[in-house]
Amino acid sequence: MQEVFHEAAKLSSKGDPFVVATVVRTKGSTPQKPGAKLLVRKDGSGVGTLGGGCVEGDIWFAAKQLMRQGGAALEREYELNEELAAEDGLVCGGTMYFLIDPAYSPDDYRMYATEIRDAYEGNGAVALASIVKSPNGANRTTGEKLFVRENGSTNGTLGSDSIDEEATNKALELMAHGNSEYVRAKDGTEYFVEAYTTPPQMILCGGGHVSKAIAPLAKSLGFRIFITDDREEFADAVRFPEADMIVAKTPENALSQLPINANSFIIIATRGHRYDNVALEAAAMTSARYVGLLGSKRKTILIYEDLVSNGIPIPRVREIRSPIGLDINARTPAEIAISIMAEILMFRLGGTGAPMKLEDWRLTRIIEKVQGQKTAAVR
Repeated sequence: MQEVFHEAAKLSSKGDPFVVATVVRTKGSTPQKPGAKLLVRKDGSGVGTLGGGCVEGDIWFAAKQLMRQGGAALEREYELNEELAAEDGLVCGGTMYFLIDPAYSPDDYRMYATEIRDAYEGNGAVALASIVKSPNGANRTTGEKLFVRENGSTNGTLGSDSIDEEATNKALELMAHGNSEYVRAKDGTEYFVEAYTTPPQMILCGGGHVSKAIAPLAKSLGFRIFITDDREEFADAVRFPEADMIVAKTPENALSQLPINANSFIIIATRGHRYDNVALEAAAMTSARYVGLLGSKRKTILIYEDLVSNGIPIPRVREIRSPIGLDINARTPAEIAISIMAEILMFRLGGTGAPMKLEDWRLTRIIEKVQGQKTAAVR
């Protein structure tokens, strides 16, 4: 999405019109999830993606038609049935809902695009709420917007004070990790809220084997990487080529120099209990929503006792993830890194960590269906 808003800001500054198509919700299996975007320029070229294939082609065409003919924003439902999916080599069978939103003049989108672009670059979190559907008789139009900043200030409206208040609260809730949500208000109004902040940031306190295994994984998943270690041979760009910043200081001194926000993920993996203890206390005092400690349950208990004794608030202690990671019986640094990154993705994306294996009752139905078809064929 970041490239879409960079392009929208550039086009707005030049006064060029464009259309932004956004996936606002989905049902079933689909090639893209809510928040995916495609920007279509006046010459028909585009930036971003809605998943490719027939879905993207049809929505792209609709966006170009809107650009050519004019008109207000519109909602579009697209059912990806088995026949259409097969044409694109997909195994999908869901429904996608789009908001196709034109910006005919620079003022339509300039503020949103500019501040969202700045949020991606670390200048505060923001959110944009857009009307998708309104109940009959309501004085609201598809595409109407409410822009929300992390200090609670707003621009625009979704048509009523109560919905604006609800949308503002939802926006502030989603800002920590830059998430999105489709909302149905009590009066039947439906709107989509998208929050934007910096890319997720991984702070690795300690430059040992596990951190070395985590860094390339996290980088491939879109995280900015910060390394801290007071040993210069471990806080080293050759050892950590993925790092965006390296601070050769102890964690308690390094953390204050890093641009930590709610979308930061701090992993304590120093070289010993004494260092872990001080580092975890310093990490707990930051605004990072995710703080994890590598180590055994015994070490965790001893360090938690010190945190409580030193006055770290109990709710904050409860938030810390330790021992860090999901239980996959990991042993090697590479396995431990996968366990940790799996937990971080679960935390960030809202998963449960449960297996995705097909349920036994579904398998039973499949077997019964196939066996029934064979019996019918014999008859």
